Amino acid sequence: MQDGGVTRTLSTPDGPVAVLEAGEGPAVLLVPGYTGTKEDFTLLLPLLAEAGLRAVAMDLPGQYETPGPDDLAAYTPVELSRSVLAVAAQLDRPHLVGHSFGGFVARAAAIREPTRFLSVTLMDSGPFGIDGGRRDRINLLRPVLMDHGLAAVYEAMSALAAAEPDYVAAPPATEAFLRTRFLASDPAGLLAMGNGVIDEPDRVDDLAATGVPVLVLTGAGDDAFPPDLQAAMAKRLGAEYVEVPDAAHSPAVENPAPTAAALIRFWR
Repeated sequence: MQDGGVTRTLSTPDGPVAVLEAGEGPAVLLVPGYTGTKEDFTLLLPLLAEAGLRAVAMDLPGQYETPGPDDLAAYTPVELSRSVLAVAAQLDRPHLVGHSFGGFVARAAAIREPTRFLSVTLMDSGPFGIDGGRRDRINLLRPVLMDHGLAAVYEAMSALAAAEPDYVAAPPATEAFLRTRFLASDPAGLLAMGNGVIDEPDRVDDLAATGVPVLVLTGAGDDAFPPDLQAAMAKRLGAEYVEVPDAAHSPAVENPAPTAAALIRFWR
C-alpha cells in the first residue's frame, strides 16, 4: 500500500496494467504524461475518494510497473489508447482524465470509443505537440538515450533541472523513488513517447465531434502548453476551462486541493 491508494495489477488483452486505486463509487480513470506514472496522482486520489469516487490511476505500457513492447510503433497515443480502453472496460464508464501526453492518449481513447466515457478532462495538455523549451529538451536528450541509456538520461535531466534558477532539491526518499521509476521505464517507450509528445497532430475537432463532455484544466503557470493555447482549445471544444492557481505543469502534485475541487464540480 502507498500513501493515497493501493497498487494492484489488472489483466487486459494486451498484458498486465499496474494501477493505483482509492475509494468506492463512480469511477474516475487518470492517465499520466510523458515520463510520468500513476504515482503523479497520489495526492489527488484520497481527495477524490473522500468525495465518494473510485479513483484509479494507471501506468501506460512502458511506464514503471506496466511492461511494454519493444516496438516503437506501439507507443503512439492511438496505440496506447488500447490500454486505456481495456482498463476503462473494467470500470463501467469512468470519467477520464489525461495529463499532458496522457491527454493525447485520453483524447485518442475518447475518439475511438466515445460511449466508453462519461467525460474527458484534458489536464495541462494541448491541441497538438509540444513546442518551446520542453521540445528542445526532448530533442537534446534523445541521442543520450539512444547512445548511453536510461541512467545517462536521468543524470542529464537532473543536471538540467539543478541549473534552473528556481530549483529546489527533492527530499532524498522522493529523489530515490523518481530515479527508480525512471530507470524502470521501457527505453523504446520513452523514445517513442518523446516523439509522440512532439509530433501529435491537432485532433481537437475529432474530439468535439464525439459529443463527450470535456473539461480543459491547467496550472495557471503551465510552461509546457501555454494556458492561452489551452483556453483557445477549450473554446473549440465548447468546454469549460479552469486555471488552477499556484500550479504549473502538474497541478495534481503542486496544488491538489483546488484541482480535485474543479474536477468534482465538473463531474457533478
